[in-house]
Amino acid sequence: MNYSEIVEAEGHLVDSQILSKVMDRVIECGAVYEVLNFSLGRTNEQFSHLQLRVIAPSEEVLNKTLEELIELGCYQKQVHDVTLKPAPMDRVVPDDFYSTTNHRTFVRVAGSWLEVGKQRMDAVIVISGSADGTEPGAVATGSAQGTEPEATGSGLKVECRKLRDVKQGDQIVCGAHGIRIQPEFKERDRHGFAFMANDISSERRTETAVRKIAEMMRQIKADGGRIVFVAGPVVIHTGGTQAFCEIIRRGFADALLAGNAIAVHDIEHQLFGTSLGVDLEHGNPIEEGHKNHMRAINTVNRYGSIRGAVEAGILKNGVMYECVKNNVPFVLAGSIRDDGPLPDTEMDLIQAQEEYARQIEGSRMVICLSSMLHSIGAGNMTPSWVRMVCVDINPAVVTKLSDRGSAQTVGVVTDVGTFLNLLAQQL
Repeated sequence: MNYSEIVEAEGHLVDSQILSKVMDRVIECGAVYEVLNFSLGRTNEQFSHLQLRVIAPSEEVLNKTLEELIELGCYQKQVHDVTLKPAPMDRVVPDDFYSTTNHRTFVRVAGSWLEVGKQRMDAVIVISGSADGTEPGAVATGSAQGTEPEATGSGLKVECRKLRDVKQGDQIVCGAHGIRIQPEFKERDRHGFAFMANDISSERRTETAVRKIAEMMRQIKADGGRIVFVAGPVVIHTGGTQAFCEIIRRGFADALLAGNAIAVHDIEHQLFGTSLGVDLEHGNPIEEGHKNHMRAINTVNRYGSIRGAVEAGILKNGVMYECVKNNVPFVLAGSIRDDGPLPDTEMDLIQAQEEYARQIEGSRMVICLSSMLHSIGAGNMTPSWVRMVCVDINPAVVTKLSDRGSAQTVGVVTDVGTFLNLLAQQL
C-alpha cells in the first residue's frame, strides 16, 4: 500500500448518506481509508467536513478510487489543474476520459474553477476558446458555486458533450485531477422535495404527495420557472385526459415530451371516442375499432400536422389540442413500433434527443407520467438540481429511473389517471 492521496468532502454528509457511500466505495475499489478528520455540522444549516486518506496497492487502483469518489463530491486536498488531451478523431476520445454525472460540476483551469455548462450524465467535458487567443487553460475565471451553470468564463467555454458530437482536436477532460462535483443534499426541513424521495412505496398516501407536488409547482411558476411533462399513452387509457388538459390550460405545462403513441391515442379518442379500438366511456371494444388509430393518423396526415387539424376545426379537444391552442411546445420521439407515424413525430432519434434536451434545459421540474422509456431518456438529460417526479403504477419503473443516476427522483406509485385528477384539483 504505497500509493495514497488525501481527499476532502463537505456538506450534509451523514443524513444524505454520503459518508457511508464514500467508505464503501473505497473498499469496493480495493483500497483502504484512514479518517484524518471529521467534523459534524452542529446545526441544521452547517455542513459537515471530512478529510480522508485513501491508500491503494497501485497507482491504477488509486486513480480508479479517486474517480469513484469524485462522483460523491470528494475532491483532492492537493489541488491540480484539470488534465486536457485532444480527441484523436471525430466521435473518439482518449481512453482515460472523464465521464460526467448529472451533478453540478467544476473544473480547475490555470488555477481557477469553471462551472461546466449543459450538465448531464454520460457525457465528456470539452474546453474550448480562451481569453487571449492561446490554447485553453491560459486564463480562466470561475463562476460562483450555487448559481445556475454558466458555459463560459473569460472566453473559455466549458460544457458537457455527447461522444457523437466530439470533433478531432477537441480538448477533452481526462483523469480525476482538477474536477469537483457539488452533489444535491437532502433538504433539512424534513418536509421538502428531497425528503419525499426517501422511499418508493405504494403504501404512501398519494394525496399527501400530490399536495406537496402541487405546492412546488405553484412556487416554481410564481418564480417564473419552467415545468416539463414526459408522458406515455397510459395518460389517455386511464382517464387522465381532462385533468391533463386542465393542467395545460392553467399554464402549468411548459413543454410535453412523449412518443408517437400518446398523440395518436389522444387524437383517436377525440375523433372516435376510442383508444386502440376500446370505448373509453364503457370499456368495451367496438366493431372494427382496431382501425381507429390508423384513421386518426390518416386524418392528421390529410391536414399536414396536428396544428393543421386543429386550425381546420377537425381536432377540437384533447391533450394535443390544448398544447396547440396554448402554445405549449411538444416533441414526439419516434420508435420502431410506431404506426404511421404522425407527421409531427421525429423519427431521427438523434434529432429527437436534441429536442428533448433543448426543452429540458433551464427547467425547474420534470414530471414523468407512466413511460419508462421516455422517463429514463429524459432523466439522463436532466441535471440533479432539477426536481423530478415519476408517476407509475409499477414501482419498478420509479426504482429503475432512480438507479440509473437520477437519484433526485420522487416516486409516486399510483394510477396515473388518479394522480392527474388529484393534481388538477390541487392546482
